[in-house]
Amino acid sequence: MSKRVVVVGAGEISKAWFPLLLEEKVEVSAVVDLNRSAAKGRIKEYNLAAKAYTDLSEALRKHEPDFVLDLTIPQAHCKVVCSALKHGCHVLGEKPMAASMMEARRMVRTAEGMGCLYMVDQSRRWDSGNESMRRTVASGRIGKVTAVNCDFYAGAHFGGFREEMESPLILDMAIHHFDLARFMTGADPVAVYAKEFNPAASWYSGDAAASCIFEMTDGVIFTYCGSWCTEGCRTSWHGDWRIAGEKGTLLYTGENGISGEVVAGRTGFTRKVNELKTVDAEVKAAGMHGALKEMLAFLRSGKRPQTEARDNIKSLAMVFAAIESSRKGRRVLVRY
Repeated sequence: MSKRVVVVGAGEISKAWFPLLLEEKVEVSAVVDLNRSAAKGRIKEYNLAAKAYTDLSEALRKHEPDFVLDLTIPQAHCKVVCSALKHGCHVLGEKPMAASMMEARRMVRTAEGMGCLYMVDQSRRWDSGNESMRRTVASGRIGKVTAVNCDFYAGAHFGGFREEMESPLILDMAIHHFDLARFMTGADPVAVYAKEFNPAASWYSGDAAASCIFEMTDGVIFTYCGSWCTEGCRTSWHGDWRIAGEKGTLLYTGENGISGEVVAGRTGFTRKVNELKTVDAEVKAAGMHGALKEMLAFLRSGKRPQTEARDNIKSLAMVFAAIESSRKGRRVLVRY
């Protein structure tokens, strides 16, 4: 039996989700947007047998969906998600989870109090390269992880709300990389020292670049350098990664894929190394599609998805701790 969804938000991001819903044969019973004509436009565009609404509560009362898909802007996530959860609906939502830690904690409490699932789409987790990195680290082939580095540089001309945000890079993009650091290593954040800045050539109003040093559990140090306003020589959208362990090092870049070396000898100023054999991985559905499949699997079997709110709040906490550290000019604890 197909599952029913109410989609909230008919903006640009919805154009990536509607084809996936159709492919998975999910029944879109309603589309909600403050601009009713936008909701009607998406319904027509994708030939949906759905109704357009401006009021979420009305749509939920009339359609009783199996889950709600929240595609609104970050500032609206808390209100939309909590409304859906209080109606007894499970929710799959776009990242970042919330516009503040106070809101994020409220969302987790509401989900747990209602006995409902709130899952966040961290689409980069459903990528063969990132999954291969996770499996290779977990295999112990490079030994205990000691340090992780991610570089991300791109000249991203979005227009719209991102160019007006105070912390566009960290809040809207670095959440992916912070989450991947946790995903690849299994380590969680403890503290951070960060510096946000806005380069002279930037077309953003807020700080579009940052450097961060995170202290993680198990003694792991995670360093991050990123910019959304660097023209030329851009990195992969996933970032360029180096994971150092006691026995060797693992690299992942968009250009060169995954590679690594492990120590093979015990003598010499620099030890002899051999090429590292990585653990291959193929994901059945990439990106957002992978997130949707995990939500549907939960609805059918009860299997909890990896990015449910009580876990994803740890990645979001890294975001707000980095912003706090930059504004205070000192190391701060990551609290979630």
